[in-house]
Amino acid sequence: MGIWTDIQRHQLRQGLIPRHVAIIMDGNGTWARRRGLPRTAGHARGAEALRRAATEAATLGIQYLSVYAFSTENWKRPPEEVAYLMKLFGQSLREKVPELVEQQIAIRFLGNLKKFSPTLQKLMRRAEQKTSRPAPRLTVNVLINYGGRAEIIRAIQKSKNKKVSAATFAQYLYTAGLPDPDLLIRTSGQLRLSNFLLWQSAYTEFWFTQKCWPDFNGRLFRQAVRDFQKRQRRQGGLA
Repeated sequence: MGIWTDIQRHQLRQGLIPRHVAIIMDGNGTWARRRGLPRTAGHARGAEALRRAATEAATLGIQYLSVYAFSTENWKRPPEEVAYLMKLFGQSLREKVPELVEQQIAIRFLGNLKKFSPTLQKLMRRAEQKTSRPAPRLTVNVLINYGGRAEIIRAIQKSKNKKVSAATFAQYLYTAGLPDPDLLIRTSGQLRLSNFLLWQSAYTEFWFTQKCWPDFNGRLFRQAVRDFQKRQRRQGGLA
C-alpha cells in the first residue's frame, strides 16, 4: 500500500499541482449521527482529518491550504456545541503546533478573530509565531469566524473613497497576498459554497465527494488533484 501511494504521488507531481487548495470541511455531525455518536465525536474525528489533509498537501507540493473551520453563521449552533468547538480548537493549538513546526508547516488564522476569548486569540497568535518561517513547505490558512459576504463588506469599507481594480481590491480581503484557490473541495455531498471565499473562487475548480469530512483521507485528496489535472481552465478565454 505504501509503495503504491508513493507511485500515485510521484505520478501526480509530474502534472500540474494546484498551488492553492481550499476545503469546506462538511459532515462532522452527519458522520457522528450515522454511528449513533454525539456530534462532538464527529468534530474530534474531523480534527484528525485536517491533520491528514495538511500532511498530504505538503507531500504533494501544494503551497497553500485554506480550510473553513468556523463560519460567522456557526454561532447559531447550540451553545454547548460551540463551547466544545472552542475547547477542541484550543486543545489542538496546544498539542499540534510542535508537529507543524517539525513538518515545516506554517499556520495562519483569517477572519474576525476579536469575538474569540483572549486566551484563544493568544494561542492563535502564538501558533502563527512559532510556525512562521521564510519558506514553509505548506501554509495552512484556518478561516474562523469567517463569512465571504462580511469579508467583502469589510473590504469595501477599508477601500472607501479609493479607486480600486479587482487586483487592488483583493488587498483589502483577509486573504491579501494569497493566490486565489485553484481547487475547492467540499465533503458530505453538499453542492454549494456556503459563504466561503466568494470573491476568491471566481475561477476556482470545484470537486465534491459524498464522504463526510472525518472520512476524508489522502486517497480522496489525490483523487481530487488527479481530477483537477484533467480539466481545462479557460477562465473566460480559449483552451
